[in-house]
Amino acid sequence: MRQIFTFAGPALGIWLSGPIMSLIDTSVIGTSSSLELAALGPGTVLCDGLSYLFMFLSVATSNLIATSLAHKDRDAAANHLARLLFVALACGVGMLVISELSSSSVLRLFVGEKNLALVPAAASYVNIRALAWPVVLLGMVAQSASLGMQDSWSPLKALLVASVVNGAGDVLLCTFLGYGIAGAAWATSLSQYVAGFLMLKALKAKDYDPLAVAVPRMKDLALMIEITAPLLLTMLSKVCFYTAITYFATSLGAITLGAHQVMVGLFILFSVCGEPLGQTAQSFMPELISGRNRDIKQAQTLLRSLLVTGAVFGLALAITGGSVALLAPQLFTKDSAIVKQVHSLLLPFFWSILVTPSTLAVEGTLQAGRDYKYLGFGTACCFACGSVFMLLFHKLGFGLNSCWWILFLFLSARFGLSFSRLISSKSILRSASSIYST
Repeated sequence: MRQIFTFAGPALGIWLSGPIMSLIDTSVIGTSSSLELAALGPGTVLCDGLSYLFMFLSVATSNLIATSLAHKDRDAAANHLARLLFVALACGVGMLVISELSSSSVLRLFVGEKNLALVPAAASYVNIRALAWPVVLLGMVAQSASLGMQDSWSPLKALLVASVVNGAGDVLLCTFLGYGIAGAAWATSLSQYVAGFLMLKALKAKDYDPLAVAVPRMKDLALMIEITAPLLLTMLSKVCFYTAITYFATSLGAITLGAHQVMVGLFILFSVCGEPLGQTAQSFMPELISGRNRDIKQAQTLLRSLLVTGAVFGLALAITGGSVALLAPQLFTKDSAIVKQVHSLLLPFFWSILVTPSTLAVEGTLQAGRDYKYLGFGTACCFACGSVFMLLFHKLGFGLNSCWWILFLFLSARFGLSFSRLISSKSILRSASSIYST
């Protein structure tokens, strides 16, 4: 257990890096322009939201590397890495081209006729951030490979350097030079290039050649599709759900959207603190479930530890996050109308943060056991039901508060479905046969 917590500690820093950089952007922009703060909402959906969609590459990389090393097959791990790096590069270049060609059109559709004033600022942000797409996805795969090797320190060091670059860039370009939202985008893109380079360099230090990318064979593609197709459904459902909340917030006006952007930044910051629990399951469970030293009882003990940690951690995060939103919203905006809206969201925000770490722990365990189809189907059902309720409450005029309560229900339903699977007769923690093949 000591080894696990030694891994999870630095992993927490890894997951915090991105949200902290986003909060820096929100704070710097929000204290200078309410319009650009509102534009940051749809802008980040098209950047960070879509990058989250590609988390299926991250989960697949971590699982394939961890499983190969659990079977003491370093060559298989290297082959998986080479092919996943190629897929990441191809997807990154494709996203760069698509973003540059279609960002303005997509943003106009997203914000609607009433908020077209947001489009120029949001499009500027998206087009600049798009330049980093290839290195973002390469870095994502490289980071997940290190985590699959149970090394969380190397990615943490890379992201600490990138965070410093982003913070310094925001202060210089936005505060002193007055570039506003465009300056924040340039600072973020530069920091992502720094992070990607350092992630790939860390792989080189482990004697894995990050430049030895390889085109996947049909056999490799079949395995990737088997893993990534249901994972893509899972990630797509999550991204679409969070996008739907921002879409409904956009239709409620710039003030409401600004408040939503502040709370989203805080939610991401505190909710990702639970990600190390899911990552710990993905990195350590494969060996316990089907490695050479298979130990189902130890895997069950690990899950119990993760759930207890998730419950305690969730409560601490909810109290801390709620306190920041209640006592210090001026860190992100000086607009009193936005502050009032922020305060109205405190209760659903608290409960959403509370349940998140435990949800990520049980979902990470299902991912470690490659129970992807169940996870994908369950998440898609949660998205469909949540979206219907969101649309219904929106038409009834309940406002943004109802969207955040539905977020809490979305997270709770995901936890319930995953936990019930893990204690059922079909649980990966009960099966006596190996479910892996590499």
